[in-house]
This record gives sequence, structure tokens and C-alpha cells, in this order.
Amino acid sequence: MTFTVVARDMETGLLGVAQATNPLSVGARCPFIRANVGAVSSQAYTDPGLGPLAIELLTLGHAPKKVLAEIEGSDDGWAWRQIGVVDRHGRAAVHTGKECKVHSAAITGEGYLVMGNLLTTDQVVPAMDKAWHDSAGELFEERLMRVITAGRDAGGDAGGHRSSCLIVYDTEAYGRTDLRVDFAPKRAGAPDAVDMLRDAFDHYKPMIPYYKVRPHRPWMPGWMDWLKTQGVEFKD
Repeated sequence: MTFTVVARDMETGLLGVAQATNPLSVGARCPFIRANVGAVSSQAYTDPGLGPLAIELLTLGHAPKKVLAEIEGSDDGWAWRQIGVVDRHGRAAVHTGKECKVHSAAITGEGYLVMGNLLTTDQVVPAMDKAWHDSAGELFEERLMRVITAGRDAGGDAGGHRSSCLIVYDTEAYGRTDLRVDFAPKRAGAPDAVDMLRDAFDHYKPMIPYYKVRPHRPWMPGWMDWLKTQGVEFKD
């Protein structure tokens, strides 16, 4: 029902999750991140409580594989879960339960994983993996967006794309980027949740450095005035 990238930027230490799905409000139920600890997505027949548990286990120093083993021992619904974990060192691990519906798959690598369940075709996850590698050197958020866009373009969720999210943490306890589409109506000709997230990100992208600094420099200009100093004209 969901396709996802969970990753750590090996240059900067940023941690992020981007995903899209057919059910509503994916960003409220599946992704969990703690700065300098790790990032997790708990999906398929998800139990949202498993995400915070995974983060706590990472905080204790468990490696991602150990985190999954610990959760398995306490979750009666393990066969229905798909869970991906990336820690602050870039180690990655995924569990895809035997009850997850076709097509379900995952690929892991240094600093990232891509995964999905109930996908339209078996090409969705490989397309996401290719997009991750092809976007090397881009802004971290841009890489995540390209991955889920590639997944959508390869077929994505078999039920369509009603919600999506792009969440990235730096060193603070709050996200440096936290964008969500909770509901995109499935109407002919209407943008889906991935397109809506792309539009939101394109508007937000120039503001990333502003929102990083503004909490510590409240005397800075307002955001629209600041954009003008950067030569950027905000367009609705």
C-alpha cells in the first residue's frame, strides 16, 4: 500500500523519509525520525507504535537488524508488517512480512533503503533504487523526492496516491523539512499526492536555509522579504 525511501545523507548526517500511498495521512502514521539517531518507516498493515519503539531501540545503540529482531519478539502481527530502519551510521535493514501483498519488495544499500508493498508492478522498487543512485550529489530532499516520483511513475501503489510526505531532520529535535499531503482526491485530471508534494517542496525549497537559521536569529527579516534578498520571487 505504500512505497518509501528512508535514508541518511552520508555527507551531512541528515536523516529523511519520503513516501506515498493510497490511504490518508501517511505522514502521521508511518515515518519516525530522531536527529542523530535514525529514521524509520512502519508500513503495510502498520502499527504506528512500532516506529517510536524502533527509534528508542536505536537510541539505546542497537543496530537496525537488532532493532527488527527485538520488535519481532514483541509483535504478534509481525507477518503483516513492512518496516525499514536506517541509523545514524547509515546502516539499513528491512523486514517485509509474508502476509504483505504482491508486489512487495525492498532494496538496501549504504545509507538508504527503498521498499514498498501492494505495488502495481515489480518494477517500482528497482525504479526507486535507480533514482537514488542517479540523483547522487543533489540536495538531500531533492533526492528523496526523485525517488518517490520514480516509484509513482513506475506504477506506485496499486490503489493510487492519496497521501504523501517528505520529512528531513538535521541536528535539531524538529524537522528541517516536514511537508505532508494528507488527502489528494482521486479525480480525473487532478494532481495526485506525489505531484502535490512536489509543488509544496518546490515552493519550500528556497526557505530551507532560512528556517534553519531563523529560530536562532529572530531579528531576521520576514520570510518573503528574506526571499527577495536572495533574488527569489515567491509565486503562489
